[in-house]
Amino acid sequence: MPNSPALEESRRFAVRAIPLLRPLSWLARGARDLARAPLPGLLHGLASALFGGLLFWAARDRFWLLAGAFSGFLIVAPLVATGLYNVSRALERGRPAGLGAALAAWRPDDRRLIAFGLLLGLAGTGWVLTSAALITGFSPEPIRKPEDFVRVVMLADTGLLFEAWLVLGGVLAAPVFASSVVAIPLLLDRKVSVLAAVLTSWRVVMAHPAPMAFWAALLMGLTALAMAPLLLGLVVVVPWLAHASWHAYRDLVDVSELPSQPTRAWR
Repeated sequence: MPNSPALEESRRFAVRAIPLLRPLSWLARGARDLARAPLPGLLHGLASALFGGLLFWAARDRFWLLAGAFSGFLIVAPLVATGLYNVSRALERGRPAGLGAALAAWRPDDRRLIAFGLLLGLAGTGWVLTSAALITGFSPEPIRKPEDFVRVVMLADTGLLFEAWLVLGGVLAAPVFASSVVAIPLLLDRKVSVLAAVLTSWRVVMAHPAPMAFWAALLMGLTALAMAPLLLGLVVVVPWLAHASWHAYRDLVDVSELPSQPTRAWR
């Protein structure tokens, strides 16, 4: 059976070999990009923290919904970071890398990014609804506050609701991570189809399961730590991880043989 056109297109991109601890290098380079162009990154981080605060206020009496919403943030985070990928790309090329470079990535002239964003949004919404249904359907008591979630779900003497919630979240999040870990930077950088970008992302994960699992753990762990101090850590951690994700793409996917898209500029 002949391969699909998208698979053939994906195979135009070679996947580079990386060692297990290479994600630490991505964090270092991401921090350097943030230091070189702090304004767009910190504004992205501030917007993320304010959105989280608004979400917390809106669902303050419905923590069963809030728990899924915050974990769903990790699913759509690659889309939120699109502007900062363009900033790192501009820095790499010696181009202006201010707020204009970040805004340029959001211009609605690339239907591929819009389509991929809609898919991520649907995945995040699906997890929020699934999480809410699981907790409200199987919790022995109403979950209205964070302490209710800790007491009734996390520290419950009987039942495996918390374990089931974690497993279900992992089952749903893993394919989303595998589909998106390099897909959006690739779509921004090269003229490829959405399906080819997703297949390339899967090839990266399948070629390097241990380093990519380490990278996923770093993303989740640092985001969780950033949420702890009243979400204020997101101001720095969101742009830091976004810039680091660009360098992950550049390390993992060899696109040197193909022409790149012009650097987007805000007009």
